[in-house]
Amino acid sequence: MTTDQSTRWKALTVALVAGFMTLLDVSIVNVALPSIRNELDLSSAELQWVLSGYALTFGLLLVPAGRFGDARGRRNVFIAGLILFTLASAAAGLAPSALWLVVARLVQGAAAGIVNPQVSGLIQQMFEPRERGRPFGLLGATIGVSTAVGPLLGGVLIAAIGPADGWRWIFFLNIPIGVVAVWLGSRWIPTGEQKRQESLDPVGVALLGIGVTLVLLPLVQEREWQGSWKWLLAAAGLTVLVGFVLWERSFNRTRTALVELGLFKVRSYALGALIGLLYFAGFTTIFFIYTLYLQSGLGYSALEAGLAITPFAVGSAVAAAVGGRFVNRFGRHMVVGGLIAVIAGLVATDVVLDAVPGSGGGWAAALPLLVAGAGSGFVISPNQTLTLAEVPVARAGSAGAVLQTGQRIGTAMGIAAVGSLFFNRLAAGQGDWGSAFRGALWLTVGFVVVALVAALADVLTARGRQNDAVPTTRSSHA
Repeated sequence: MTTDQSTRWKALTVALVAGFMTLLDVSIVNVALPSIRNELDLSSAELQWVLSGYALTFGLLLVPAGRFGDARGRRNVFIAGLILFTLASAAAGLAPSALWLVVARLVQGAAAGIVNPQVSGLIQQMFEPRERGRPFGLLGATIGVSTAVGPLLGGVLIAAIGPADGWRWIFFLNIPIGVVAVWLGSRWIPTGEQKRQESLDPVGVALLGIGVTLVLLPLVQEREWQGSWKWLLAAAGLTVLVGFVLWERSFNRTRTALVELGLFKVRSYALGALIGLLYFAGFTTIFFIYTLYLQSGLGYSALEAGLAITPFAVGSAVAAAVGGRFVNRFGRHMVVGGLIAVIAGLVATDVVLDAVPGSGGGWAAALPLLVAGAGSGFVISPNQTLTLAEVPVARAGSAGAVLQTGQRIGTAMGIAAVGSLFFNRLAAGQGDWGSAFRGALWLTVGFVVVALVAALADVLTARGRQNDAVPTTRSSHA
């Protein structure tokens, strides 16, 4: 379905603004964590839940919300999700306690998971296939810019308003934007044609959510829960995830399940999804532990911390724009090169911070972070393009949603694992922030190294298949 030329671009603007706002809340909160911790007396576990809880509920709602929008009309689902996100933002800004804030962030993440699938769905609804290049390009730029400006914008707000209340305005900022977007969205976004209702696979959603949460709990609560019994929860979580796979396999025979397991028979998709999960488990934790280290360890203000980490975001945004032009030429080799650059940049960051003592370390690390950020730009968008390249068009929507779900779950698990190591080393080192940060940074590098192994496996198996095909091709012309 297409709509009036001017109206659909207005509708797209509203959708992109809403998408920007929900993705901004992934990164903007990082520089506010020390202020939030001091104001609400958050434990290390609660601090991690503020971030990982948002990513977890965000990821779990992506696929079912996308289906629900397809079945019941994307405009209504988009507006409902936006209203919920705005209300949850207000609740987060008003939070009088740690529990209140964590619950508000969980609801915020769920609302973001409702809103985001509708954005790409609306592009497909309002634009013909030949017209979608520009709208999808704008969507990609929106994702990149939201990551780039998040820490810096958060730092500006806290510097302007003060650490005591500045962090609250990070959430309050969403209220006027959300209200205007709801009003304009109800006017400009077309209703679309209602399709037949699809199964939302609630059992699959519940099993995936319970399984991942059980795996996360002992990691996040590692210091608060004494005794080894807590690791039984991780074992139980893995058991539930096995049950999830079995359920999806049986569900796929009769109806469309939450995850189409047949997608993972496509080699490039399976390896690309693994790369995405592992890479997001690594790179998103950099913003978490680095901003804590800069502010609490080196005494940076929130604004200075935002400026210090901006080179990574800028490098990522620029490289993503360049990478989009050459991904078809270089293929997965570009992702391999990007991952190597990320590893080199992060290792160099560790070396520089160790060599330059005191507050000068953060500024000295700007160049290594720029290199790591540029590498990141050659990973995220190109990997997504390559991962979906061999997926049948009829399954492209489901494949993209599952890929994003894996990335959000990877983010949640990475924050839990790296955060647990970070705070444990901090406690063991009696407040040695430098040692805690560098130990956690090497775990982050470890996630990226495993992602690199998966990318190399894709390159090597693809080369092997090409070599095997050569004799066959020649014999056919004999």
